[in-house]
Amino acid sequence: MNVRLPLNKPNMTYSEALFKRRGETMMAWPLVMLGKLLSPFFRPKTKHRLFLFAPSADIGGANLNNADIAKTLIDYNPIVIFSKTPKNNQFLSLFKQTGVELWDLHLLIDNKIFHFVNLFYRGVISQWINKTENPIVIGGESLYFHKVLPWLKQRVRRIELSHVDKWFNYTQQFVRDIDLRVFSTKHLMLSAQQFYQKQGIEQSLFSRMTYIDNMVSVPEHIDYPENERLKVIFIGRESPQKRVYIILEMAQRAFEKELPIDFAFAGDLSSIADENTYPFCTFYGNVSDRNELTKIQQQSDVLLLTSAFEGLPMVVMEMMALGKAIVSTAVNAIPDYIKDGKNGFLISNVQDEDKIADDGLLALTILASDRKLLYEIGELNRKEAKEKFSKEVFTKRWKEIVQI
Repeated sequence: MNVRLPLNKPNMTYSEALFKRRGETMMAWPLVMLGKLLSPFFRPKTKHRLFLFAPSADIGGANLNNADIAKTLIDYNPIVIFSKTPKNNQFLSLFKQTGVELWDLHLLIDNKIFHFVNLFYRGVISQWINKTENPIVIGGESLYFHKVLPWLKQRVRRIELSHVDKWFNYTQQFVRDIDLRVFSTKHLMLSAQQFYQKQGIEQSLFSRMTYIDNMVSVPEHIDYPENERLKVIFIGRESPQKRVYIILEMAQRAFEKELPIDFAFAGDLSSIADENTYPFCTFYGNVSDRNELTKIQQQSDVLLLTSAFEGLPMVVMEMMALGKAIVSTAVNAIPDYIKDGKNGFLISNVQDEDKIADDGLLALTILASDRKLLYEIGELNRKEAKEKFSKEVFTKRWKEIVQI
């Protein structure tokens, strides 16, 4: 069952990163200046105070969070600037809200052959922002946000939102330009602090960090499904770190042992499994309709994850809010929210994949045989979600940040 995961590239030193930044800035300077000069002819004519950089409107937790931020800060007349070629754009409707302007630049700036246009628009956008009264700029997992940063004036409030640690090596060259780095989990913020220490980044910049949990809808009341068999679901994409093949192995074992457990999968897994190869499983495919996905989640009892690494997936938060149990490998931020035996089950051995299948199936067997425990876990998760992930908490924290 072993799959080799991609190795991280060695980190640049902090001094190397700053040298790289200076070199790129010097080379970009002529075209950026031209963009600044001609900015009035290329930028939108609408007026905004909040500029939110997002890669695209593709399905994903980070993009869902960007849409939530735009809606939460609607009073700041936000414009969302898309920079990457979308794969599906299936969250676009979430961004299309009254009072939110969208500016999709991917056809212009996400093209290596015509990279000079990318440089030109750094000048167009930065000049537009610099001319705005009391502007706020938020980078929502967008590398183009970092490309624009060197050209913004100090009076511009610059906020970076980070969901994963894979960009730390690249973004360290911009930490002096960022007024506040907002991390989606406390675990990720602590990882950033450790990275700063390792790289020798100046101590004064450590204070420019905070974390805000993402937002999910938390219902006031839940009608728990009375399933005769435990309904287990995996929700996500097929990628090496998800190790979906371990869940498929668990489903195979449960079927062979005639355990009262049903497995379902939401997400495009067509490259590795379907109902022909696993006729005892349910495959919903890629569910783009949020209401349909919510119904699938409500009908389930348990969310199962066997990832080699994670941040805190939105689906974990959503299932907690719906009062579902979580069974997951104990990776990254997940143990900060799921306590083994209390509001879910954690698989402590995250390397031995056969042991993961054994321990995961054992946890599911316990839940299948104890409906009272399943209900108690669900209630604890819903309470935790209301305290940490509710709209009220999310709105309060983000408004505090932009008003500083």
